[in-house]
Amino acid sequence: MVKLRCQTLAEKFAIPAFVYFFFLLYPPERVGNQRSQAAGAAGGCILILPEMLEKAGGFESIRGEIIDDCGLAGRVKKAGGRLWLGVSRETRSIRGYATFSKLRDMISRSAFNQLRHSWLMLIVSIVGMVLTFVAPLALVWAKDRTAGWIAATACIAMFASYVPVLRLHRVNPLSALTLPFAAMFYTYATVHSALNYWRGKGGEWKGRAQDVPSSW
Repeated sequence: MVKLRCQTLAEKFAIPAFVYFFFLLYPPERVGNQRSQAAGAAGGCILILPEMLEKAGGFESIRGEIIDDCGLAGRVKKAGGRLWLGVSRETRSIRGYATFSKLRDMISRSAFNQLRHSWLMLIVSIVGMVLTFVAPLALVWAKDRTAGWIAATACIAMFASYVPVLRLHRVNPLSALTLPFAAMFYTYATVHSALNYWRGKGGEWKGRAQDVPSSW
């Protein structure tokens, strides 16, 4: 994964969180494990041997994919190829997402597709995000001291796990405190993605809707 631009307030809030959530979805250890079915890639920079690309079906095989980089990774793994997924400190993206609306649209373009257009998975994702990133913060002030201490420990672990990503993007480590809010922003963008799909505007990219219900 190339180092994404992180300059504006919106980018400093959401870009490190994007990287954080991406690697929760696609843990490099599992992606690189031949025994695991996990397959992920970051489209900003992909290196692949020509013979492996041909064996995986070429670019034609991912022509209809919204998340084409991960689609290619899946085909490479099924074809017996090896995957490596990591972060680059030297290669940088010049594409910016200067505002919250642009960041929302970037997330929304593929979020519901990632959930396989399943409303059940959407509900599970919303509940999971709330329980994982919001509930611990809310329970810190619980009347039950045991619950409060457990929640506080969970918050400390959550914030500490986020700090390395913030440092990679040269963002103040204290911004780790914004992770629950970033989680809710991504949840909102995912719901926005589902609504766009329902309206026939899913996967909008360069003015084109690329991910719409088959009945449209």
